[in-house]
Amino acid sequence: MDSQKRENLLNMALDATPKERMESAALGTGYDFEERTWELIVRCSGDLTPLREMGVQVKELLGGYAVLKAFEGLVDEITRLPQILYMEKPKLLYFAVNGGRSASCLTKVQSGGLGLTGAGVLVAVIDSGIDYFHQDFRKEDGTTRILELWDQEKGIYSQEQINEALRAGTRQEGLQIVPSVDLSGHGTAVAGIAAGNGRESGGLYRGVAWESPLLVVRLGAASPGNFPRTTQLMEAMDYVVRKAGELSMPAAVNLSFGNTYGSHDGTSLLETFLDTAADNGRMVVCVGTGNEGTAGGHVSGRLEEGREKRVELSVAEYETEFSIQLWKSYTDEFDIVLVTPSGQESGPVSRHLGLQTFRYGRTRVLLYYGEPKPYSPAQEIYFLFQPEEDYVDSGIWTIRLIPGRLVTGEYQLWLPSQSALNPATRFLASTPDGTLTIPSTARGVISVGAYNDSYQSYAAFSGRGLLDQRGGNKPDLAAPGVDIVTARAGGGYEAVTGTSFAAPFVTGSGALMMEWGILQGNDPYLYGEKVKAYLRRGARQLPGFDAFPNPQVGYGALCVADSLPS
Repeated sequence: MDSQKRENLLNMALDATPKERMESAALGTGYDFEERTWELIVRCSGDLTPLREMGVQVKELLGGYAVLKAFEGLVDEITRLPQILYMEKPKLLYFAVNGGRSASCLTKVQSGGLGLTGAGVLVAVIDSGIDYFHQDFRKEDGTTRILELWDQEKGIYSQEQINEALRAGTRQEGLQIVPSVDLSGHGTAVAGIAAGNGRESGGLYRGVAWESPLLVVRLGAASPGNFPRTTQLMEAMDYVVRKAGELSMPAAVNLSFGNTYGSHDGTSLLETFLDTAADNGRMVVCVGTGNEGTAGGHVSGRLEEGREKRVELSVAEYETEFSIQLWKSYTDEFDIVLVTPSGQESGPVSRHLGLQTFRYGRTRVLLYYGEPKPYSPAQEIYFLFQPEEDYVDSGIWTIRLIPGRLVTGEYQLWLPSQSALNPATRFLASTPDGTLTIPSTARGVISVGAYNDSYQSYAAFSGRGLLDQRGGNKPDLAAPGVDIVTARAGGGYEAVTGTSFAAPFVTGSGALMMEWGILQGNDPYLYGEKVKAYLRRGARQLPGFDAFPNPQVGYGALCVADSLPS
């Protein structure tokens, strides 16, 4: 009996013969030919006890959904129940983590003769925390895979404490013992890609290093609209390095945070600290390149003698505050004039070290004219735009660059991360190259951009490098980062997009490579820069690029199978 409460494909499958179902993945998916049972997805409302009384297996999900397992002869009766609003059959998925695994040549090394799982290699996720209740971070016996959880606001919790929380019965009771929550879900999603075991999905959404023990740091103040500080990131990295040493375990570390402030040449204290940390012990540090590629927050160029350059910035309405960084070589001299949307000019600004203040209409501009630092030859001129009352003056602001004595003539301007601005606030003629966020610019890390594995195409939002930057070619490679299905805080799964979710593919891959090299005795020195070199060598070329490395995808797309020596 066809029903409007069932999708067409399910109605078709129910009407099909057993032979037709067996020969069709579309029709047969969800049907157990031996038990003659259907797995069904339902949208439901109300008490589902009548289903259980009929002998139907019910797994209730969040938001009024459930998964049923029922004998074929009961499907019509189930359909007629008022609690059942709509019904579908399962479908095969060929994308997300499944597609990402295949595209990254992970299937070959996770199965077959190699059978790499990450066992014995620590995966450290420094992020917004983790939903430690999620089945994908628990073993078959229900105990946690997390060796230790450091919540920078709450404290450090041992594996034993987390297990005690899991045994408490309810989530609410567990949180009384280990009160750490991933409010944004970002860290949970990252951990699921890098090392989730897919237990909640029956292995369908298994991550990369799915048997790796986990070390998790929830960065302080990591909640929606409230971001952690670089100091907290540095403290977290220090903790991970020390803990990995204490445990005598190789470690793959994931950092999916970044910012736009700095000269982007690898010389900030955060970048150099990460270089130092990455050189300690048997370690791999993977960092996403950020999502600033098409955000309009970067301009670069080269001044020529006698030719003025005008950089135009569109400021949206209701912008409460923003900054502009101008970085240049100290050897170059040029004047800077600021022009308001109404045409009022100020400048040339004084070249003396220190703070200067200007007022235009409803806007106050604080300017700091800097000098090179002991660890960097670059010079910064920093503009901070603040409202005199509620909002900065909207419209087109112009920065005039008037060349004087030039040696290189090169300049770079950055706005804050797009997360901190109205999307309409952007440079009108932006430069997508050079949009790597810090700390993906650090020398010692593996910098990971994103591509769409469904179309084998570069993801335009992904931060891009400059091949002539100090520190060499960046990014190192790209990994799937569009519509990736991974663990969701609160249970279940969700699709996510961004370089945040490309990086953990490489983090997990680093764990597999260290398992193969260090733990299996194939190469005891396979960590650090050697892992980076192997991944670069094995990277696949993507369509649309004539040369590798390039600023978009570096040496190409992640391919673990080709990165290991044959």
